[in-house]
Amino acid sequence: MKKFLATLLGVSAIFVIVLAFLPFSGSSLVDEIFAQPSYNSLSGREGVDGPILVVKIDDTVAARPQIGLDRADVVYIEQVEGGLTRLAAVFSSEIPQLIGPVRSARITDLEILAQYGTVVFAYSGAQPKFLPEIAAANLHDYGAQRQSATIYTRDSLRSAPTNMVLRADLLMEKVKTDQKTISQSSPNAWSFGDKPLNGLPISEAKVSWPASTYEFRWSVDDNQWSIFNNGVANLSALGLPHHPTTILIQKVKIVPSMYGDKFGGVTPHSLTIGSGTGYLLRDGEYFAANWSRPDAESATTWTAADGTPLNFARGQVWVALVEKDPIFTARLTTLNE
Repeated sequence: MKKFLATLLGVSAIFVIVLAFLPFSGSSLVDEIFAQPSYNSLSGREGVDGPILVVKIDDTVAARPQIGLDRADVVYIEQVEGGLTRLAAVFSSEIPQLIGPVRSARITDLEILAQYGTVVFAYSGAQPKFLPEIAAANLHDYGAQRQSATIYTRDSLRSAPTNMVLRADLLMEKVKTDQKTISQSSPNAWSFGDKPLNGLPISEAKVSWPASTYEFRWSVDDNQWSIFNNGVANLSALGLPHHPTTILIQKVKIVPSMYGDKFGGVTPHSLTIGSGTGYLLRDGEYFAANWSRPDAESATTWTAADGTPLNFARGQVWVALVEKDPIFTARLTTLNE
């Protein structure tokens, strides 16, 4: 015991001497050592709240692997023409250099984006009838039709229309040069914390649209979710699986809009304002949930049946906007879990 105390006193003395000779920088080394980590408000990832960039990304087989999607804080899956899906990726804690393949905007995007404030919106274009709607929205319109080919580049290894790749770093520099005021991520309607009670363990949740299917599979060994599309692993551009920590299956009404594509397909509109039911997936379990968003500017809250908030797990959040209930595959738990 005496030896231990002597050693402790010696180490403490050295620590004090080192501190005495360090330059003063406005905050002490002790503060830095014991400082609590900061977290991004949208994903709960360790990091900062930064300016919000939303990018519209293709979600067809030809578009995969998508570039930079693994760095998004929140990813929305929305239905488009022909029953296919397209993604709206929200970046804040980190904005990667390259993001893509970039595709055109849809009416559902404007409704989703409104809850995040005045964001930078990057997309490849839109039908002429819809462009005035984008111009009138509370966002900074930085679509490809307004920017140079240096910012919206083409990947020679991919084929059109899935070869447009955004140089997000150059775009954000342009936004800064244009002196635009961008909303920063901030505490949202959702919160991060301990896993809720009474979850049901599953090995897979399958969600589908008329021409697209997602499977969120839980690995007990790796303690994480992975994403599959029609049974094929959904990988990042680095060849790594996507591992969202929180998955929201938001049941919404999907109605025809007044817009359509150049092939005559009617653009569906996923209604995300109002209230409804859904499911929260985290830590290998699912929880029946209610969602509420009273108006366009309000964020979406997620609660249990008794009205208590459902905590999210820190990390990337995926939101699937669907009409149909998911199909869950139950999982037997073991004593080791």
